[in-house]
Amino acid sequence: MIYLDYNSTTPVDKRVVEKMLPFFTDIYGNPSSDHLFGSESKKAVNNSREEVAQLINSKEDEVIFCSGATEANNLALLGLATRQDPNKRHIITSKIEHPAVLEPIKKLSSNGFEVTYLDVDKEGVVNLNQLKEAITSNTFLVSIMSANNETGTLQPLKKIGEITRENGVLFHTDAAQAVGHIDINVDRMNIDLLSISGHKYYGPKGVGVLFVRNRTPRVRLNPIILGGEQEKNLRSGTMNVPGIVGIGEASRIASNEMKINTKNYSNLTSRILTGIKSIRPDMGFNGSNSNRLQHTLNICLPNIDNKWLILKLKNYCFSTGSACASGKDEPSHVLLAMGIPIDLIQNSFRISVGINTTNNDINTFLKDLSEYIN
Repeated sequence: MIYLDYNSTTPVDKRVVEKMLPFFTDIYGNPSSDHLFGSESKKAVNNSREEVAQLINSKEDEVIFCSGATEANNLALLGLATRQDPNKRHIITSKIEHPAVLEPIKKLSSNGFEVTYLDVDKEGVVNLNQLKEAITSNTFLVSIMSANNETGTLQPLKKIGEITRENGVLFHTDAAQAVGHIDINVDRMNIDLLSISGHKYYGPKGVGVLFVRNRTPRVRLNPIILGGEQEKNLRSGTMNVPGIVGIGEASRIASNEMKINTKNYSNLTSRILTGIKSIRPDMGFNGSNSNRLQHTLNICLPNIDNKWLILKLKNYCFSTGSACASGKDEPSHVLLAMGIPIDLIQNSFRISVGINTTNNDINTFLKDLSEYIN
């Protein structure tokens, strides 16, 4: 099998596994306990908090550990909405957000909150003028993702942050696909809430982070999971110490190796684009070729059904879109929002490379793709 679906999930880096292993069998204390085993676990948790903070340029006490980006998004959106001034009931988001953002916002909408969904252009970038015009005296939050999970298109976070800060509105970004792959600086970008998932950058599944700014403006949330006082009363439950150690180590590695990995990914995806274009000159490209995650491609091959393509190329792992929506037989809401016709959406698929992808993998994929198409 050749794996080309790193946007869906990544393998855990072996260095991360090695760092985690002692916390399953040897250093297994509860970090909330006062004894030696507990203090050793607590020290490991705090070290990981520091590594994550360095990756996004935050303070350590602004890092809240949770089970993943889905929980982080829910805590950010629902926790903020229930803590807000009751006179402020307006949220702004985009039409291409992940369901982990759209569904909590849908729930808030059913409870009387007003929601504005921003359009995107043909490359999947939000309309900043529309954002400015949408902000009212009742707006308390703008939630725009950092990088799209289907196309890899990057949003202008710094410009969005400037607009929200000028208008006294909080800015949340779902950065599950972005953290560990591009430079994120919560201060420079004026980000107030940011969601992270460990398994998107070679950490373990089941662990994530919500960055919650506690400087000006200080963000206050209500918890959505009750039953303890862990994580500053924001996330009750015994802490997943091995997972937290894993996301900390993955963050440390990403800080050191992000630039060289990005350069390698760019070379690999460039070869894929060139190769497919030579096979099918009518190849379409969904998203931005320049302003995207360098390891992500969303490609359209007219008259080639994407589900059949995946079935025929059974030795390869790639995707028709979001793994979180794979059970739905519906066209991608992301590509629809970008103005792509439904028939071409059915001809589109996503390829995402990673640290284990080789030039030989790409050559083999292109060869088999060419044979299937011919």
